[in-house]
Amino acid sequence: MIAIAPVTLEFNGVRLVPLGPEHAEGLRRAASDGELWNLRVTSVPEPEQVEAYIATAIEMRPARVAFAVLDAATGEVMGSTSFHDIVPAIGRAEIGYTWYAQRYQRSHVNTSCKRMLLAHAFETAGCTLVGLRTDNFNHASQRAIERLGAKKDGVLRHHALRRDGTVRDTVMYSIARGEWPEIRAHLDHLLQKRR
Repeated sequence: MIAIAPVTLEFNGVRLVPLGPEHAEGLRRAASDGELWNLRVTSVPEPEQVEAYIATAIEMRPARVAFAVLDAATGEVMGSTSFHDIVPAIGRAEIGYTWYAQRYQRSHVNTSCKRMLLAHAFETAGCTLVGLRTDNFNHASQRAIERLGAKKDGVLRHHALRRDGTVRDTVMYSIARGEWPEIRAHLDHLLQKRR
């Protein structure tokens, strides 16, 4: 039986803190960097929906544990990420609801966040498997997930509504506990190369 609760994590200049109302203005600024809510394949809140986004994330506990992604040095909100679809009885959780201000995309931020969340899931919470999912048309996200070393499990056809009312196929990935040591070394290598 796993236990994933709100916690603060810090690594490589990035801090994850439990998402709360105090992050609303920072999330608004982060989402506005690139007007991310206009992307068809993500679930980034529009500026006027940020408070509802945060409230929904908090209401979803314990099935979802949402984080604000902060610059550890400045406290600037860079985006958000979550554990979700947590199933304690079978040791499974997913990482998702992830988005970052445009200026932090394709930087060390996503790799650092995934490194922290995966380490917490496998080394602290006792997860057996961690899943990741994305829209079938979100090719950038698929490349990022594959770059982490996750295995593609398949595609769930006609799986979820997009914001625009169309129905997406969902590409599913996972990392098993036995794969974590090699993936941890891979992520550390990727981060070392960026320095």
